Amino acid sequence: MRKSVYKKTFTILIIIFISSCNPTKGIKYNQLLLDNNKVFINDTISNDVNVLSLIKQNPNSKPVGLNIPLRLYIHNLSKIDTTKNFKKISLNKFLKDIGEKPVLVDSLKTINSLKDIQSYYFSKGWFNVDGKFEINKISKNQGEVKYLINTKKQFFVDSLSSSISSPILDSIYKNTYPYFHINMGKSFNLNDFSNERERLTTLFRNSGVYHFSQDYIEFENDTTGRNNKMNTKLIIQDRIIKNNLDIIQKPFEIYTISDVNIFINYNNDNNKLIFDGYNFFTDNTIKVKPTAIISSIDIKPNKIFREKDLLNTYKYLNELQTFKYPIIEYVEDTVNKSLIANIELIPKDKYALGFEFNISQSNIQSIGLSASSSIFIRNVFKGAETLQISAFGSIGSSKDGSNLNDSFFDINELGADIKILFPRIFSPFNTDEFIPRFMSPKTTINLSISAQKNIGLDKQTANGIFSYNWKPRQNTKYNIDLFNVQYVRNLNPSNYFRVYQNSFNRLENIALSFNQTPTNYIFTNAFGENSLIDEYADDTIDFLISNLNFQENYPENFKSINGINQRKDRLTQNNLIFSTNFSFTRDSKQDVNDVDFSLFRFKFELAGNLLSSISKAIDINKNDNNKYELFNVEYSQYIKSEIDHIKYWKFKRSNVLAIRSYLGIAIPYGNSDYIPFSKSFFAGGANDNRAWTAYNLGPGSSINNNEFNEANFKIAFNIEHRFNLFNKFNGAFFIDSGNIWNINDETTDQRAIFKNFKSLKDTAVGVGFGIRYDLGFFILRTDVGFKAYNPEINNKNRWFQNTSFNTAVYNIGINYPF
Repeated sequence: MRKSVYKKTFTILIIIFISSCNPTKGIKYNQLLLDNNKVFINDTISNDVNVLSLIKQNPNSKPVGLNIPLRLYIHNLSKIDTTKNFKKISLNKFLKDIGEKPVLVDSLKTINSLKDIQSYYFSKGWFNVDGKFEINKISKNQGEVKYLINTKKQFFVDSLSSSISSPILDSIYKNTYPYFHINMGKSFNLNDFSNERERLTTLFRNSGVYHFSQDYIEFENDTTGRNNKMNTKLIIQDRIIKNNLDIIQKPFEIYTISDVNIFINYNNDNNKLIFDGYNFFTDNTIKVKPTAIISSIDIKPNKIFREKDLLNTYKYLNELQTFKYPIIEYVEDTVNKSLIANIELIPKDKYALGFEFNISQSNIQSIGLSASSSIFIRNVFKGAETLQISAFGSIGSSKDGSNLNDSFFDINELGADIKILFPRIFSPFNTDEFIPRFMSPKTTINLSISAQKNIGLDKQTANGIFSYNWKPRQNTKYNIDLFNVQYVRNLNPSNYFRVYQNSFNRLENIALSFNQTPTNYIFTNAFGENSLIDEYADDTIDFLISNLNFQENYPENFKSINGINQRKDRLTQNNLIFSTNFSFTRDSKQDVNDVDFSLFRFKFELAGNLLSSISKAIDINKNDNNKYELFNVEYSQYIKSEIDHIKYWKFKRSNVLAIRSYLGIAIPYGNSDYIPFSKSFFAGGANDNRAWTAYNLGPGSSINNNEFNEANFKIAFNIEHRFNLFNKFNGAFFIDSGNIWNINDETTDQRAIFKNFKSLKDTAVGVGFGIRYDLGFFILRTDVGFKAYNPEINNKNRWFQNTSFNTAVYNIGINYPF
């Protein structure tokens, strides 16, 4: 009853707030509040985003699902305070900051908007387009603007011809497919002509025509006496040469590179060295091998001038990370029609220090602080290699500590890292034919060790990676970890049941219900209440598993005890992973501010095959579990693959629609019955399905009481609508779906196994909303998730059960979830 009264009171207050707000408050009699824009193209209303985005004024924003200008109402609540009351002034300033000023119809902006719309259609071939606008008063102080556009006929390219004065240019042009972007029968599009102009400029400047520029290209489009058709003619005049007050024209000519001079720390006392046709001038303070420098220079002696060689040389020399930004100049020899290329290189300091500090958040840590300090040593092997030696440390607060008395920062890690970067493929074989220099190939050798203290199961990790990566295109990257070796040693396996309290509680309940459990395993308090002594947890498991009476008379409990024991062995066992993996990334994102792009990632990993082949070849004996061991550790063997796709669409008024789809699978075989915990999948958390906390969703429809639920198969799909609320505050509505399952491993719980497509009925769905604050260098995010479809519910109706704020999941994160 009380809740009903509260809801009615709240609703009445909202109605009073909205009804008391006048959107035209403060607007003068000769002003109009812009209520709407309408664009009519040939008497038909248009929703073309390209056209609507040209309008320079838009009505005051309205929140999604609410057809009122809420921010305008908030702005109108503010008023000028003449009492100089500080509190009132602060309140008014706050209301103005979060509110939005009224958008008034501006005739000048309307005229400019009409011109831009007409120019847009002209650029698409409607040369005779005309238009007008109407400002209509729809209420006392509100109006709408109508843009009335008559495009008339669109023009098409009917014929193509060329007039190129210089014979060399004409020959180059005719040897390529003419009008690559302009085709007969295609409608006129100004972008096509711009693209063709850029193509021809690139073609000529990469064919030795040093003096050519885009300004020489003209297109003549003749529409005289033709019915919406035009003749297109390409015109390129001879080179214009300014000589004092005279201007003369000469045909363009092809230039070659006669000499390439490389100056390193140049001064008058430099020594000259000729190597492979290149002239080196150096003071001998730099010890980079000439071959390392030459391999990064595409400008070759006795070759024609090509602009792409110049751009690539800038790029490759920068990638060496040995020199400051290079200076490259061409000196013209007008007599021999040749160029001398002068390349000036200034070495960076051989030693450099680096320091990094990061604030992070993950599905395991509520907050994490990390810092690292590095020393960089350049040109360590005289081939422009870079050696990086780092020490790092971090502290974090876990989301699920085992002891409430623990300190807030209950996770810490210390470690060291040695990395060597080669600016080439480091291999005994020549890889230039299939991974040429323009793909920016790199080799990385990385060795690291770390010691981590977490919520109880502390561990030590050693890692070694030998990897190649290259970029065949600007937005495409390949990476191969030829060898990726990881050894994980768990330091406190005896602390397992103190960390995983749910597992201990299940063990305790079963042990106390069995009347043959040894009494010395059980503690009885003063009230006669029994509890299992945690020090005897392992002994209790051994006793119950070996007890024939327990096996025969309590089969379900015996099955549960086996499951608890298998999970304990799995999470406390040391891991040795010797893998090879391949990853492919295609990212169309142009910069950090780009919100209209796609990202595709694919990864494939094989582990244990090489060790398994060696073990069989030399006939190593297997252990009691029928598994091979290396250094007394059963090495892992599995196959794993992941596909991740992210797509952003940008709409007007800072609206962005973002989707992510993910599929991952890992299959153990051979020397493994399951996937190592670090390589398995989990669901839930601030960056996954936000209606569940991390590791608390799945597997499947199982009602799992484990602290960290994981499996070897995962499907996820997320969709999020992001929009601006006011100033630096942004909002979002989201739908998260997915789950994890077990497949082809030792799991016996049928609810956790993915059998076929019918198992997709256990896909969890979460819905929610979020608020984000943009700090510039990162985004602080809070999301509230509700369980819309819960696979843990056994009855048929799984939709929207317990979706109140009391059962919602509140997530705090840094930056966007995807």
